[in-house]
Amino acid sequence: MILLTGATGTVGGQVARRLPAGEPVRLLARDPERAAALAGPHTEVVGGDFEDPASLRRALTGVRSALLVTRNPLTHSHDENFLTAARAAGVGHAVKLTTLSVTEPDATDLITQWQRENERLLRASGLSWTLLRPRAFMSNTLGWARSIRAEGLVRSANGTVATAAIDPRDIADVAVRALTDPEKHTARTYALTGPAGVTPVEQTEILGELLRRPLKFVELTDDQVLRELIARYPEPLAHALAESAARGRHGSKAQVEPTVAELLGRPARGYREWAAEQLAEFGGPAAG
Repeated sequence: MILLTGATGTVGGQVARRLPAGEPVRLLARDPERAAALAGPHTEVVGGDFEDPASLRRALTGVRSALLVTRNPLTHSHDENFLTAARAAGVGHAVKLTTLSVTEPDATDLITQWQRENERLLRASGLSWTLLRPRAFMSNTLGWARSIRAEGLVRSANGTVATAAIDPRDIADVAVRALTDPEKHTARTYALTGPAGVTPVEQTEILGELLRRPLKFVELTDDQVLRELIARYPEPLAHALAESAARGRHGSKAQVEPTVAELLGRPARGYREWAAEQLAEFGGPAAG
C-alpha cells in the first residue's frame, strides 16, 4: 500500500494519476469528498488531519511507502505528527516534497527555514527517505489567468529575471519512481528544475503566442508585491514569499539541473509545453 498526502494539491493529485495500474493506493485528505475524484479501482480515500495523530495512525496502517506534503510553514507539528505515526505503523519509506532553496545559504526566509527543519526531522526519523527539491512550479503562473482573460494583462515582479521553473507533472513522475522503488532512491536528494531558465516576460510572450492575442506585461514594485501577498496570505507567510521573490533577482533561481532527465530518461517539460496544455485556464481552447 502507498499512501499519498496532498492528493488534492498540485503534485499529490498528479502522483495519484500516475501510479501504476493495480498499485494499492490510499489517499489521506481532510475532505475525502474532494479526493474521491482521484479514486480508482485500487484506491481508497480516508479522512485525516496532520493535527490528529490518531487519524494518521489509522491511515498509515499497512502502508509501505508514503508521499509527505505539508503546507503550513508556521508549525513543524504536521511533519512531526506524521513521522511519529509512520514510524509506529512500520512504514518503510517516506518521500518528502520540499524546496530547492534549502540548498542556498542566502535563503533565510520563513518558508525555507521551515523546510530545512522538516528535512532534518525526516532524516532523523529512522525511516528510509527520499527528498524532492523542486524549483518554482510552472503552474504558479495560473495566478495570471484572471487578468489575462479579463484584461490581456500580466502583473508580476522581476519581469526579466529567469527561473528554471518545473512542470509539476515532472515532479510527480519522479515521486512515483521513489514511491514504487524505494530501495533505489533511499537517502537520495533530488534537485528538480525545468529545462531552461525563463523570465516572466518570456512566459507572457509564450502565452500570447499560444492564445494568438497580444498580452501586456506590467512590472510590480516590491511594495505592490507585498500588498498583494498580504491580501492573500497570513502576514508572516506574505513577507517570506516577498523575500524569496526579491532574492530571485540575483539570478540564483535560473540554474538548470539535469536530474529530471537522468531519472526519467527524457527531457524535462518546457514552459511552452506546459502552457499549451493549460490554455483553457487562460481563456484559450482546451487542449486536444
